[in-house]
Amino acid sequence: MLREVRRLPLPKASLSIQPSDRTLVNLDTVFSTVPPAFDRTVTILGQRVHVTGTASRYTWHFGDGATTATTGPGRPYPALDVTHRYAKADRTHRPRVDVTFTISYAVSGGPTQTLGQTITTDGVPAALTTHEAVPVLID
Repeated sequence: MLREVRRLPLPKASLSIQPSDRTLVNLDTVFSTVPPAFDRTVTILGQRVHVTGTASRYTWHFGDGATTATTGPGRPYPALDVTHRYAKADRTHRPRVDVTFTISYAVSGGPTQTLGQTITTDGVPAALTTHEAVPVLID
């Protein structure tokens, strides 16, 4: 069953970044995503199989080598569920969030079962540029 489920195109998560496409170094950048839904009925070996994927883990890749994992999708500002501070200015990073799905299935209307392994899909990379704020004295 695992091999058949792996052939199904599981959804990829897109990032929400605040601020959106540029951020300042040494300040929190907020990340979140909408949990991708997967609910499909397919035919496997002549049997109708209802397959459901539930997001159970999110692995955040910030594009500068740092990662973190959560069990939730984060929330937009002012929530600070998933944040990252970049250290170097004038860089373009490609952050993404990978989603791990727990898979449940039911064959021909029978009882729902859970697949023994999870399946992870790589997220869609975004572009994020880091900048440094420069103080200016005024009269």
